[in-house]
Amino acid sequence: MRAIILLGLILGLLATLVAAGADYYKVLGLTRSASSKEIKKQYKVLSKKYHPDKNPGNKEAEEKFVEVAAAYEVLSDKEKKSIYDRYGEEGLKQQQQQGHGGFHDPFDIFAQFFGGGSRHQHAEQERRGPELRMELEVTLEELYSGKSIEIEVSKQIVCPHCSGSGAKSSDDVVTCSTCQGQGVRIVKHMLAPGMFQQFRQTCDQCGGKGKTIKEHCPVCHGTKVQRGSEQLTIVVEPGLADGSTIVFDGEGDEAPEVLPGDVIFEIKTRAHSTFERRQDALYTYVTITLEQALLGFDLELKHLDGKPIKLTRGENVTPYGYVQTLKGQGMPIKGSRGDFGDMFVEYKVEFPEKLTEDQRSLVATAFGTHAKFDEAMGKHQQQVLHDEM
Repeated sequence: MRAIILLGLILGLLATLVAAGADYYKVLGLTRSASSKEIKKQYKVLSKKYHPDKNPGNKEAEEKFVEVAAAYEVLSDKEKKSIYDRYGEEGLKQQQQQGHGGFHDPFDIFAQFFGGGSRHQHAEQERRGPELRMELEVTLEELYSGKSIEIEVSKQIVCPHCSGSGAKSSDDVVTCSTCQGQGVRIVKHMLAPGMFQQFRQTCDQCGGKGKTIKEHCPVCHGTKVQRGSEQLTIVVEPGLADGSTIVFDGEGDEAPEVLPGDVIFEIKTRAHSTFERRQDALYTYVTITLEQALLGFDLELKHLDGKPIKLTRGENVTPYGYVQTLKGQGMPIKGSRGDFGDMFVEYKVEFPEKLTEDQRSLVATAFGTHAKFDEAMGKHQQQVLHDEM
């Protein structure tokens, strides 16, 4: 719904950017020599700053959010960035007119970057690396209020020194002399004297690449990859369910000629000392005294956000196991506009181990009866005195 409302704004702003020849580097506050890591880092900062959820009703922030997403989409894509660097905004416009794709929904871009996946599906013919799955333990307080969590993920990256070629320099990548750069070679197999079978097989010299390396990269030693890390910002939205997943599209292990797989975090809720979550509801137990159960009480319970919750019972007696319902005091309902579930408080009554004689007498008087145990004790004492006489 939010994306539909902003559709006119998005299309109008993107058209303005194209017509005006927007400086995407300036939009992100970068120079043309900025690395891919710097581009990602700057998008991370600005997209969170101008996100409409953090700036409700602020049209200027909405426009900046769209503008930042458009700049990141171009500068983070090698092909689009190359066209933009050479031909500017006009080159991108011509590419779109030729049917090579336009700008994506800025909220999809934000979701891909901060988790949640995207609306588009990857082409089946593209090779994808394996998924990287991890558990993310969060507190009930974090699921109630929401939180952004910075986490560093260790992963395999394409060697930055050789850009995944495995060679010391571009001059060290040469055409395979065995297959002449074809990646395959013709093999003849004699079936009988004067009879041969001819077939094609992958070149064992270059592994079908058509290229060989004279001198390997001194950093990765020809492996084309090395260990690295990526800083990810996980946005835990209020009301997120236990067991739900947050997906970072294409942030898995990197390898040359292979699209990185996804990094997937599965939410695991840490046990809470006071509350138990059941879908959108919160359950808790409160122990009260016999006096409070009979005469009523005013108590306070600390909520997940630190605010006090008033628990009040007036003239009615509170029996053991009584459940009080507090409307709208449960968990946030994800996807709603500020709606909350309910809270259920079950009371346990703590009985005294023993009453004094005065207390027993008062209770007996209050109920208009006699304490049977006291009568029995009195008769027993009279009998003992009679026997002694």
